[in-house]
Amino acid sequence: MEDKVREFLDESVDVVVIGAGHAGCEAALATAKLGLKTIMMTLSLDAIAMMPCNPNIGGTAKGHLVREIDALGGEMGLIIDKTMIQCKMLNRSKGPAVHSLRAQADKKRYHAEMKKVVENQKNLRLLQVEATRIEVKDDGSFNVHTKLGAYYTARAVIVTTGTYLKGRIYMGELNFSSGPDGLAPANELSESLMDLGIELRKFKTGTPARIHADSLNYEKMEAQYGDEEIIPFSFMNDEINIDQVPCYITYTTHETHELIRQNLHRAPMYTGVIKSVGPRYCPSLEDKVVKFADKDRHQLFVEPEGRDTKEMYIQGMSTSLPYEVQIKMYRSMIGLENAEIMRPAYAIEYDCIDPTQLKRSLELISIKNLFFAGQINGSSGYEEAAAQGLMAGINAYLSLNNKEPFILDRSEAYIGVLIDDLVTKGTDEPYRMMTSRAEYRLILRQDNADYRLTEKGYKIGLVTEERYRRFKEKKLIIENELNRLKNLLITPKAEVNKILEEMGSVPLKFPTSLYDLLKRPELNYENTAALDTERPALKKAIRDYVETEIKYEGYINKQLKQVEQFKKLENKIIPHDINYDDVGSLRIEARQKLSKIRPESIGQASRISGVSPADINVLLIYLMSKNN
Repeated sequence: MEDKVREFLDESVDVVVIGAGHAGCEAALATAKLGLKTIMMTLSLDAIAMMPCNPNIGGTAKGHLVREIDALGGEMGLIIDKTMIQCKMLNRSKGPAVHSLRAQADKKRYHAEMKKVVENQKNLRLLQVEATRIEVKDDGSFNVHTKLGAYYTARAVIVTTGTYLKGRIYMGELNFSSGPDGLAPANELSESLMDLGIELRKFKTGTPARIHADSLNYEKMEAQYGDEEIIPFSFMNDEINIDQVPCYITYTTHETHELIRQNLHRAPMYTGVIKSVGPRYCPSLEDKVVKFADKDRHQLFVEPEGRDTKEMYIQGMSTSLPYEVQIKMYRSMIGLENAEIMRPAYAIEYDCIDPTQLKRSLELISIKNLFFAGQINGSSGYEEAAAQGLMAGINAYLSLNNKEPFILDRSEAYIGVLIDDLVTKGTDEPYRMMTSRAEYRLILRQDNADYRLTEKGYKIGLVTEERYRRFKEKKLIIENELNRLKNLLITPKAEVNKILEEMGSVPLKFPTSLYDLLKRPELNYENTAALDTERPALKKAIRDYVETEIKYEGYINKQLKQVEQFKKLENKIIPHDINYDDVGSLRIEARQKLSKIRPESIGQASRISGVSPADINVLLIYLMSKNN
């Protein structure tokens, strides 16, 4: 029998952040930078900003989140720019709304660089300890108790526990208590959260095996290289010059699929051992083979985990099958015939909360100054976690200073879409950000994140003077260039029309500004250089931005008008103390949903599942009657 540890008060601070993953780091850095004395607790210092799954940052829609984090003064973009080993702009063949940066990271260097930033941040204490209990005191402050007996008083707490809460690893018949990547789980905090009246549920995620690089046959695979010209994630960087490392594409085979079918009875998801829900957009290979039985093969990406390691990540090969089956499966794939597994694949089940218990500030509705961010809110992905962590940190600071919360709505940022989806609609599976979730994605591009958010970050106090100066300079350059192009008339001379005809464009009959000429689909900023002899030397990012603003001007203006209508509903505020039982004619389901989620505006109320347009009309009439 274990002796009970004697408790003692170690320190009193403004904020305790529980967890040091991508959400925890952004949250703690934000509160510390804003002047709050902060402690960030982690089960292991080696787990700071760890990437237990694919060591990449960005991707479709996720790249938008990283740039928004950066524009607000967060850290993720700066760290990935320092530690990337390959970078691509995805979806180049599509419109600019869905262009997204994706970088393969050096896993160990990313962790090391973020740890360095955290360790050197003023007002921030880093502590390796397990938080076991959150106690709400009579005065509204908190005691955070730990396994070592020390406890810490705080005015606010931010919970960013990732997949560690009651973490359990599954590989076939084998399952055991563990956090991700062989680290210890946090087994005690869940009970404390439930004691506070917080509803928990279980979600599942998984990760593929890591294979020794020297055991792979690259001649059988297709090499994938990064972009020649790398566009940085951070608006603080103009260019990145690195020797990029190739990734590879390969495929499963008929033998792979047969092995899976023969062993489905040993897969925890199919035997009912795992009852929790996994991410729809990152399914296990078992799921793919069962749900897409007509497919002869599935594409896999073979990606290095860093410059100084032999570990290769096999993206698309998540599985919870037994280790003995995994060995055969991996060796049945093209180029992996002699694969040596260094880390087996596994599924992990963990506790998370129902995010509809949160306000849009990520503060718990029922307990003031208790915030949640990251995978504990039912999201998946490093980028989604970091975005929530940053917002939770900002809002903890604002709350402790009796200021209004910082809310980004759906028309202002992908971060706004992410948080609104989680707290308003909830999620029955690990939530992943996608461009299709954003109604106003043409004005929420990754290239204009600084235009949308840097001013806001500066007013809060997170954006440095240097970053703000750079932003204003860039903004002025873009405005000057757009005005120059509007005022530059191209006259219908013979040599001008010859140039246009050579580019497959219609000759001019009347003088036309180069601004309007660039709206022609066959013309662009580069191929019209001969018509613009006094063109200034501009960086590619500036040129691309200018061209996008011109070519999509009509669509952008149309979307801005849609935003005006959206804002009207968002600006119709619902009193926080409203009693929905007093709203006559509201359906029972609508009354229950509205009472639970406590929407802050009519706009948010209209997005709640189970609340109909008729319910919204009833609510509007009720609010009008109360105001008269």
